[in-house]
Amino acid sequence: MSRPVTRVLALLEILQERGLVPADELARRLDVDARAVRRYITALRDMDIPVESVRGRYGGYRLAHGVRLPPLMLTDDEAVAVAVALAGGKDQRAGEPDPADRALVKLNRVLPASLRRRVTALVAATSATAGPLTPEPHLALTLAAAVHARHTVRIEHTRGAREVDPYGLVVHARRWYLVGHDHLRAAIRMYRLDRISGATELLGRFAPPEGFDPVAHVLRTLTLGAWTHRTEVWLDTDLRTARDQLPATFGDLHACPGGGVLLVSGAENLPAMARILAGLPWPFTVRSPPALVAALAEHVTALTLAVARSQVAP
Repeated sequence: MSRPVTRVLALLEILQERGLVPADELARRLDVDARAVRRYITALRDMDIPVESVRGRYGGYRLAHGVRLPPLMLTDDEAVAVAVALAGGKDQRAGEPDPADRALVKLNRVLPASLRRRVTALVAATSATAGPLTPEPHLALTLAAAVHARHTVRIEHTRGAREVDPYGLVVHARRWYLVGHDHLRAAIRMYRLDRISGATELLGRFAPPEGFDPVAHVLRTLTLGAWTHRTEVWLDTDLRTARDQLPATFGDLHACPGGGVLLVSGAENLPAMARILAGLPWPFTVRSPPALVAALAEHVTALTLAVARSQVAP
């Protein structure tokens, strides 16, 4: 039981079951010292969960009378889905409960007892290498409201203030992005929320382009727009198979009239791109750029030498 949120959940569980519990017993059951118990009590109070302190020889901590809430009726799969989303979204670097941790505590507070224990066990047993970087709450809520109401926003970006018609918010690879029409550039742009210090919803209204997909725009921009080299490779397979086996960020896939699939992608490091292509399960033909063909040839030479060195003499 190493994560602070797990101990806070366990502390709440004990208080809900027992009533008044001595501080030394809480410390023993949580395997922490008295100072840590006080920190976790403070964390519960910060979440508006009233915990009373009773002084004296038979003192300890207890929940205030009347604070039990009726159970939140979630099915097992619904509770697991919420718990996993919150556990995966927390900041693993935080030493104390963060917003995702606090939400988990409040969720457990209103779950039926049997399901609460199972969710607590799930959180204790689960670790995420990295969840999405949590945006500033007021900023995210302001932008989301503007997307919903189709109101123009003024954002304070690191490269200067600008007015944007917000089409959507996208979370990809731990980053939050705002996608919309930039009035200054007269074009669709995307902006990382961690580079926006503030946003104000304006009165101007807009209509998003018919059929515009913010997720597809982010994936396409990150795949092609951010790289030095634009690459085109013909794959000897069908479009459905290619889409099933290649990640969306790998590039744009187009069915070719004569058969096969054209992969349009981007690369910063052509030798790395050559190694990736060599690992594809289908025959392929590099159409551009010529430098990628040269990088592929160098990779084949290196593989041939490795094969020669690996051959066992008779």
